[in-house]
Amino acid sequence: MSEPAQHRVSGENGTDSETVDHVDRLERARDRLATVDARIDDHGEETVEDAADAYQRARKLLEDYVDRATGTGRENFKAYIELEGQFSSLVEGLPADIARREAFESALEAIDKRRLKEADFERAEEALEPGKAFSELLEERTEAREALAETRKEANKRLRTIDDEIDHRNRLLELSSADLEAPVDRLREPIAAYNEAVYESFVAYRQSESAREVFDVLERSRWYPLVPFEQPPEELREYVSENGAGTETIPKLLEYANYSRSKLDHYVDDADELKRRVATQQTYLEGIDAEPLSVAWPPAPAAELRYRLRELRPFVERIGGEELVVRLRELRQLALGSHSDSEFEYDRLQTAAVAVEQLTEDQRRRLADGRIEEELEALREEHDRIQSVLATEN
Repeated sequence: MSEPAQHRVSGENGTDSETVDHVDRLERARDRLATVDARIDDHGEETVEDAADAYQRARKLLEDYVDRATGTGRENFKAYIELEGQFSSLVEGLPADIARREAFESALEAIDKRRLKEADFERAEEALEPGKAFSELLEERTEAREALAETRKEANKRLRTIDDEIDHRNRLLELSSADLEAPVDRLREPIAAYNEAVYESFVAYRQSESAREVFDVLERSRWYPLVPFEQPPEELREYVSENGAGTETIPKLLEYANYSRSKLDHYVDDADELKRRVATQQTYLEGIDAEPLSVAWPPAPAAELRYRLRELRPFVERIGGEELVVRLRELRQLALGSHSDSEFEYDRLQTAAVAVEQLTEDQRRRLADGRIEEELEALREEHDRIQSVLATEN
């Protein structure tokens, strides 16, 4: 069984490329922050913040003036006076009890001379080192907080992945009870017959009805989420809706798109506009087919299929008439369990079809030897451990 709270970055039957223990990461990130917080508490929050702020201001003064205040020129001397005045004001303004006050005073002494060299600035920076520790403490706390937040984020992401993996394995366990010898052709054949009929009807519909009529069907599908026709590009939609050429069929528009402009002038009012609006969208027009009206194999569970077939009906009726609606109704009767054969069980056949279609040989072996159940147990343990540690962080 897998170690709880660890996940392996690999495929279902691949080789582990990385093992991540999110509980360990969370605990280490939390301990790191707690250690930094304790060190700050030892000195006092205000003490650390005051000393860190003073260090940063002093360090910035040295960085700002190191080039301008070194040398013998007039401008160098002027910059030196500015530096000494500002640094003196900084030191004099420090609280009497500020931590490492002597470090700031030593830094001031290092630059308290009429002519400065880079070595003087280096000595001043060295003198400030005791104050630097407080600045680094605050930086370390910021880093520790960010690291803990990122670790929490990764752990929550892992929880979502675990939920998906648990659902996947539960589904595999459901499929393990499927009757792989069930006569799934009794379900496959009526679905295949419907799909063949809907494709043939749609081809005839495209060849006989205007592009404007077809686009009206596509527009209507916006309100039916289970009828996923791709909507036409806006410029093409406007052209088909407003131009006289929109009364032609889609095959005819595609034929026009391949005409020369001189030949096209005999068929449409504006050859350039058709070239611009239609010829550039040939791939889209050629791709309009009955796929959104077909039923996938293996089919969806009964309730889901019934709902989708209900959404398909107005489109099927418009495209193929009552004959195609009859085929659609037959499928719905199967999903309702209203088959004339009392032994016909949609759920049993659907589960068997999914199992036959989706279960790989490796999954079947892992189901047979109990590894799927072991994986499921390990995932649940990992989920509980991560969730438990996250709960203590809130």
